[in-house]
Amino acid sequence: MSEYQYYEFSAIDRPLSAREMNELRSYSTRAHITPTSFVNDYSWGSFKGDEHAWMERYFDAYLYFANWGTHVVKFRLPSNLLDPAIAAEYCSGDLAFVHEKGGKIILTFVSESEEGSDWVESEGRLSSIISVRAELARGDLRALYLGWLLGAQAGEFDDEEVEPPVPPGLGELSASLESLAEFLRIDRDLLHVAAGTSPSIGDAGLDRNEVRTWISELATKEKDELITSLVVEGDHSLVTGLVRRFLKRRASKTAGLETSRRTVGLLLGAAESCATERKRIEAEERAREKARCEQEAAMARDKHLDSLVGRESRLWGEIDRLIATRQPKGYDQAVRLLIDLRDLDVRRQGGEFRRRLDALRQENMGKPSLIKRLNKAGL
Repeated sequence: MSEYQYYEFSAIDRPLSAREMNELRSYSTRAHITPTSFVNDYSWGSFKGDEHAWMERYFDAYLYFANWGTHVVKFRLPSNLLDPAIAAEYCSGDLAFVHEKGGKIILTFVSESEEGSDWVESEGRLSSIISVRAELARGDLRALYLGWLLGAQAGEFDDEEVEPPVPPGLGELSASLESLAEFLRIDRDLLHVAAGTSPSIGDAGLDRNEVRTWISELATKEKDELITSLVVEGDHSLVTGLVRRFLKRRASKTAGLETSRRTVGLLLGAAESCATERKRIEAEERAREKARCEQEAAMARDKHLDSLVGRESRLWGEIDRLIATRQPKGYDQAVRLLIDLRDLDVRRQGGEFRRRLDALRQENMGKPSLIKRLNKAGL
């Protein structure tokens, strides 16, 4: 398998300047560079830039794929939209981690597989995942929990280690989170078990009356300043920040109702049991489907044989004609008719078929291609 690497960067909060695009062009003459992206792949050679430095300086999202088994995703957000301490509670291992620089927080997710993998439709793959960044900015912590699960399934944690708080909606992932989980190769049974204590995303939604009550409690000066900034500066991150403040306040009120957290060992054991049960159910479904198909095939076969009743003499004549062509196609058709006559004879408990077949073989001993086909068909 030849080596293949794919790099894709995306700028979201602001476009790249002409100077920055020229800086990136100095690293590659063949990369596709736009004011919002840098995309390149390598079947030979390697990337000459520094993806970590590029994320700090230029970009807000990054995806990397190598067909020897490495998958990487990075997201950069303003620190005021994602609390670094909360992010670190979930992502503090070698496969999911966070670092902060210049008022920005950068999340990194790494998936490794010794089996390697093929890559189909590489370009644009980041687009199916990139909405995770906006979800994180709105206070959705499911991506962070996926990062923790990634480390748990890879054996980064002791069995006695306790999981972080389980966010709502883990059992009903968005399309972008589904793509992230798939790209990171998170075990579906482990994810299913982990989602068992996650409340519905609907239960964690924004209630209009509840939000209105909370906003009414904010200082008038603060509300005036927020509205002014929205109108004059168009800074919609202020809305995101308000949503996060509201959710944090609501979470503090319900902290005592939090579901008891599970250990890594308990989750992994439950996932193994889940996989065993799932495979058993799938095997039973396959067996039922196989039996159904076999029954339908048997019924169709009986119907076909019924249609041959009374036509035996004509079929023997057709077989003689097909064999006389001395063509492979004719031999194949003759064998199929012989199988029909054999099965019809078996159903009748006759015996005439064997006598006529022996005679046919004797008459055509000089046709090795035909004899080979008869032998292969068990005739």
